Amino acid sequence: MDLQGATFIVTGGGSGLGEATARLFAESGAKVVIVDLNADNANKVAADIGDKAKAIECNVTDESQVQAAVDLAKEAFGGLNGAVNCAGVGAASRVTSKGGPFPYDMFKFVIDVNLNGTFNVIRLAAHAMTALEPDASGERGVFINTASVAAFEGQIGQAAYSASKGGIIGMTLPIARELARYGIRVVTIAPGLFNTPMLAAMPEEVKKALGAQAPYPARLGEPSEYAMLAKQIVENSMLNGETIRLDGAIRMTPK
Repeated sequence: MDLQGATFIVTGGGSGLGEATARLFAESGAKVVIVDLNADNANKVAADIGDKAKAIECNVTDESQVQAAVDLAKEAFGGLNGAVNCAGVGAASRVTSKGGPFPYDMFKFVIDVNLNGTFNVIRLAAHAMTALEPDASGERGVFINTASVAAFEGQIGQAAYSASKGGIIGMTLPIARELARYGIRVVTIAPGLFNTPMLAAMPEEVKKALGAQAPYPARLGEPSEYAMLAKQIVENSMLNGETIRLDGAIRMTPK
């Protein structure tokens, strides 16, 4: 699918992986609706991009707010060709410790944002996308979801985060199979350790130590590298129903 003239929703588009993707897609000729819970961040990125971008404050777990983002894409840009789901949260806690059991509300919150929020965007955007006329190859669009290597090698304390990202991987193939009849693809990226706001508060020496765990390149990934892969997924129609690790060959240790 050609990014030129296409329209994408990018959740978590106000920073990190989502911001880098929104910027690269716009540079490649696409139009983007930047969805973020932080309205100031979303508006700043949209203003930087210019006429090819719109911003909207949105909680991805809220049906009416996500529907408003879908409607904005249709009203502002005439349609919707897919979404890049980067919105997510992280939380760590042991299942049991001297402080008590894993806070159940924390577990539910992480699942709700990361897994349920991703599905909420897919279901509402897909419904709108089925009304599009397909391109010459029969394609209407693509969804790109964000999992994590923690879905495969979750560390101690990551039960909620790993479960949420494992769920994203688990639903990739069945949704791809279902949406194939409409010419809509579904692909998931599983990043390793990336230089995003989740790690921004850490001291530089800690970030370097984390990045050094990857065999090569022995550093944190950059959001621009995620964006490059997202662009390739859009443009390469044979990528479908798959989860792609983007991790420098890292395999996470128990802790």
